[in-house]
Amino acid sequence: MEYVENKAVEEEQTRGIFQDMAKYAPSKIVGMVGNALIVPVYTSLLPPEQYGLYSISIALLSFLCILFSDWVGLSGLRFFRHHQIMQDMPKYMTTLVFMLTFNIALMCLVAYIFRGNFYSFFHIPAKYFFAILLLIIPVAVRALLFQLIRAQLKSMSFTFSTIVNQFLTIGLSVFFVKFFNLGAMGMLLGMGVSISLIDLLLIYQSNILRWFKLQKVEWTFLIPIWKYGVPIAATSLSAWIINQSNKFIMNSIKGFSEAGIVGVGYGLTLPLLLTIFAIITVAAVPRIINMYEEKIDVRPIISRFAGYYLLISLPVITIMSIYSVEYVHIFANEKFYTAYKLIPYFAFGTFFLACTDYTTLQYHLANKTYIDFIIKLISGIVGVALNILLIPEHGLVGVGMATLAANFLYFVLTIIIVLPDLRLKFPYKTFIKMLLAAIPIGLIYLLFKHVNLDYAVFEMIFLLIGFYAFYWLLGKFLQNFRVGSR
Repeated sequence: MEYVENKAVEEEQTRGIFQDMAKYAPSKIVGMVGNALIVPVYTSLLPPEQYGLYSISIALLSFLCILFSDWVGLSGLRFFRHHQIMQDMPKYMTTLVFMLTFNIALMCLVAYIFRGNFYSFFHIPAKYFFAILLLIIPVAVRALLFQLIRAQLKSMSFTFSTIVNQFLTIGLSVFFVKFFNLGAMGMLLGMGVSISLIDLLLIYQSNILRWFKLQKVEWTFLIPIWKYGVPIAATSLSAWIINQSNKFIMNSIKGFSEAGIVGVGYGLTLPLLLTIFAIITVAAVPRIINMYEEKIDVRPIISRFAGYYLLISLPVITIMSIYSVEYVHIFANEKFYTAYKLIPYFAFGTFFLACTDYTTLQYHLANKTYIDFIIKLISGIVGVALNILLIPEHGLVGVGMATLAANFLYFVLTIIIVLPDLRLKFPYKTFIKMLLAAIPIGLIYLLFKHVNLDYAVFEMIFLLIGFYAFYWLLGKFLQNFRVGSR
């Protein structure tokens, strides 16, 4: 592919990404706060067995969404601009809605026929399984509408809906558990009611009724959507295997209580961290897709924002891992304190997983998502094998080691298998400045341990602020040095 270099467009889109990041930031920050609140609130309401059942139910829900609905929404985002340019949006919307409806109907049919196999394989009671099947309908609609809002660059609508959804879900879940004593089922009921209400809001915000008119399904639209979306589903399934299958394996070996501990470790890392890290990608990806469709070289922008991701994520991950015991004590009920063993493994596993948002974007732009599927499937198989081998002997630590190893393998494969026209440049300057800024912070940490202040929250905040202060000062020094040497 021959790129058109257009610095003016690149700078304009970069400014646009920063503006969208500012608009999306409230939803992601509130989402992170909401995810942080979920663990202490839910663990105080539920015993480990019920929390384990809730974690297993959510993992199964995500499994079914991956297979039957999420990829339809992502395909809607990927080809939205193309069909907007072609001025055939009514046919495109009809095709998307038909595909989503067909997939959900197929899911219900398959789930009913093989319900006994689902019960035994996932170790889940029948009533929870059917509750999940009902819950997936509003969840699938929400996924499609959210992606359509992203495609239209309606960042403020996305932000508002996300914030309302987050707190409405928590409030309704607590209401059903506390006042009706429904246990884990109350959590699922709260989610169902909340998401159904949000779907109505999203229909209005996305303005989908302006485009959606019942027309004949355009079968020629289905082929590129399938070619793009089905590998994404397979890829997401492989990611699910890496990061969530451990709950089921732990449940089958140790029971719901230990699965609940894994759920707490997961809840305090992956959803919380990915929510805040997604501030960059949720704003950047739609604009990068638009630039790519217009034949603009997107590699400099991807590399630049990958550097910003490193700067945001790595200090947070490191401090969270160092203070894992104190971190779990802050957010979880005492019945779940042993989850601290998982935090360093899950946190760095999340770091490498989020890195792949930048290294795998090449496959999405080139519509070669099958490559992403293959390498993530390999990583997923390795992760399952390690879980089966390590859990019996090492317990929770075995879960952590398997998850970290699988995510790291996935990241390594994405930087080895590179499409020639989309090779990214690693942000070396940012990384080197981060290493230099980490040296004085490391010395301050050793001083804290020597003095033994026993103020974990203060120490974590001070170290994080100190790192960014040293990084900023180092940048100023290097800038002045370059100016002075000219």
